[in-house]
Amino acid sequence: MSSSTNHDVYFIPEPSKWPVVGTIALTTAVIGAVTSIHAGSINLILPVGLLMIAYLFFGWFGAVIKESMADNYNEQVDKSFRIGMLWFIFSEVMFFAAFFGALFYARTIAVEWLGGASNNAMTHELLWPAFEAVWPIMTNP
Repeated sequence: MSSSTNHDVYFIPEPSKWPVVGTIALTTAVIGAVTSIHAGSINLILPVGLLMIAYLFFGWFGAVIKESMADNYNEQVDKSFRIGMLWFIFSEVMFFAAFFGALFYARTIAVEWLGGASNNAMTHELLWPAFEAVWPIMTNP
């Protein structure tokens, strides 16, 4: 956790090389994984990509730890880190709520409605006459 100081200046770090290193490392690792899957054996590209990812983690986390240990963060920076993490967690909760809500809607409401289980209207005959309200994964051949 970062320690708070009473500096009046909001700390803005210098531009970093780590996002570019991360892009190159992830691209190399993905290309190595894809070529390894297609070739059937691990080639040289995958370990190089994984080593680059390890270098990325140690370097980037080391830079953040150095900034924190140098006492560059004041209370305002610490508060902005906490609010940023709060918004990140909130966005993840909302994403999964929307994802599982759409899945619930598709499986329990939309399919049965197309199958004619709504208000006894002939919706399924008008929209899709040969439709059967069955999920293919749920019925075995």
